[in-house]
Order: sequence, then structure tokens, then C-alpha cells
Amino acid sequence: MLDFTWELFSETGNVDTYLLFKEIEVERQERPLVLSDELADIDFPVS
Repeated sequence: MLDFTWELFSETGNVDTYLLFKEIEVERQERPLVLSDELADIDFPVS
């Protein structure tokens, strides 16, 4: 999704598309932390 958004921005120069790109980029950076926490909970469930 990130690549598609960047390509669309590159072709159109649309500022809204760039802002969407940056929003997706930030969400991608935040998400791995949540995913790793969920995986840790699965590996070591709290009883």
C-alpha cells in the first residue's frame, strides 16, 4: 500500500496523496511494536 501511494503521488504531485503516504508510513512504524507484544503474549501467556 505504501509503494502504491508513493507511486500515485509521484505521478500526480497531489498533496493529499502525499499526506496519506506519510500517515501510512507512521502507522507502519508504530504497528511492529504492537505485533511483537502480541507475539510475546502468545509465546508466554500470563496465567
